[in-house]
Amino acid sequence: MKNKTSSDTFINIGRRVIAREAAALELLADSLDDSFAKAVDLMLGATGRVIICGMGKSGHVARKIAATLASTGTPAHFVHPAEASHGDLGMMAQGDVALILSNSGETPELADVIAYTRRFSIPMIGVASRPDSTLIKQSDVALILPKAEEACDTGVVPTTSTTMTLALGDALAIALMEHRHFTPENFRDFHPGGKLGARLSKVADLMHSGTELPLIAMEAPMSDVLIAISQKGFGVVGVTAPNGDLAGIITDGDLRRHMKGLLDMTAAEVMTANPKTIAPDALAETAVANMNDRKITCLFVTKAGNGGPPLGILHIHDCLRAGVA
Repeated sequence: MKNKTSSDTFINIGRRVIAREAAALELLADSLDDSFAKAVDLMLGATGRVIICGMGKSGHVARKIAATLASTGTPAHFVHPAEASHGDLGMMAQGDVALILSNSGETPELADVIAYTRRFSIPMIGVASRPDSTLIKQSDVALILPKAEEACDTGVVPTTSTTMTLALGDALAIALMEHRHFTPENFRDFHPGGKLGARLSKVADLMHSGTELPLIAMEAPMSDVLIAISQKGFGVVGVTAPNGDLAGIITDGDLRRHMKGLLDMTAAEVMTANPKTIAPDALAETAVANMNDRKITCLFVTKAGNGGPPLGILHIHDCLRAGVA
């Protein structure tokens, strides 16, 4: 019974914390006004980078915001306020925009950073919960966090306030991202590794091309086709028309359907015409979906994905090795 009571207590605490923070995020959403739009415009107009500063828990949030901005098309990096006073202020320059985070707006370690932005006319966006704080008064654009109780009953642990700051940073990043029409393909450029990078790989990144392509002319005898299929190892060969376009493909299935008199035929007589192809700039994940739908293991790659000269071939195993499927 004791364990059951403790379990219920912990669950209730967790629900209370999440409910408080969710309510605070609703307040934050409702509080956004023209200052938010001005902050986005200021960051869009930066010819340099967005420099983000914060101390303590705000510093951890600042690092995450900087990473999110940088990965979504807005050059940004984090500058530690304490290190800034010992040389890292040189990481800020005219053309940059500073985004300074401090719940109280009075964090002493930020004083040199604030002064530096004022001295060198670096636009500054301040994020704090107190409208009368030094940070907000000095800012070119002020983003005020609404009054909301911290998740702990003591009210001293930065919880709700950091959640709001983090969400505000995400809102800025997504507003910038959507304005720039940032696409999944752009996103992959900054995320080439891991599962995310694999999912956003393009067909051109994984396909085989050049001398690896299993190709045969339409008039070629089937004896040459069999050799080409065996040598290339894809279990398929592409059949090209006199103008170089991909006219068809020959698979193991086509061979079985034409077993009678097979060696007396040409590639054109055995091939499946107008095969399904894919464009090189298509996502590899799309290629996998097409192969699964058609229950095939290979796709030839053509410029527009609807015919033309073959540029490459993609095998399902290439996608599996890359972590796409």
